[in-house]
Amino acid sequence: MEARQRIIVALDVDAPEKAVELVRTLKDDVGAFKVGLELVNAAGTGIFEAIRSAGVEHIFYDAKFHDIPNTVAGAVRAATRLGVWMINVHCSGGREMMRAAAQAAHEEATSLGLQPPKVIGVTVLTSIDETILRQELRVPGSLLDHVVHLAQLAQDAGLEGVVASPQEVEHIRAACGPDFLIVTPGIRPLSADSHDQKRVATPSEAIRRGADYIVVGRPITQSPDPKRAARSVVAELREL
Repeated sequence: MEARQRIIVALDVDAPEKAVELVRTLKDDVGAFKVGLELVNAAGTGIFEAIRSAGVEHIFYDAKFHDIPNTVAGAVRAATRLGVWMINVHCSGGREMMRAAAQAAHEEATSLGLQPPKVIGVTVLTSIDETILRQELRVPGSLLDHVVHLAQLAQDAGLEGVVASPQEVEHIRAACGPDFLIVTPGIRPLSADSHDQKRVATPSEAIRRGADYIVVGRPITQSPDPKRAARSVVAELREL
């Protein structure tokens, strides 16, 4: 995989015009774009066609579906009709919910003659640390053990991969094998602020540990020169 193809830019903006402009600026320098809850709720699902028309081939719908299996299956079927490349659900919804999501994506894509989207699971958000996990969420054991458990649960349910912080990548890779996709947020170049992310790493650290894709948002999208910022990340990855 080329270095630029590993980069997913998070379009965490509140207006479709901003998203389309970022796509036009960055489409030749990165591999994919992530559309999350802020943008979808601000612009509606028409944003997918808008940014596709701006030149995007790979769109990651960061939906983080988490509901009863039947509801999630229906939501995934609808998202599949949008023609997205990747979509995610919360692993904490359980094996049955994840299995329903994977099956719904495959069945809907097959019925439409489309390539099924890659369905992956969110393990533990990068804004959560060990203290929050134990004291607020009352999850016993270590954060690392919990993340690896959720990754294995996702693999058993038929998902193609997971979203996990850089700190857990090596352990997930060891537990789930070389073909299991790992998408890693919490990516911060050396000069960037970590903002509300608690478990972070540089782009090269994440790939070196075994991530397939890295998600980079504010260090690129809020840069005075987004194109230059993206190319800086590509250059860092090419040195690996």
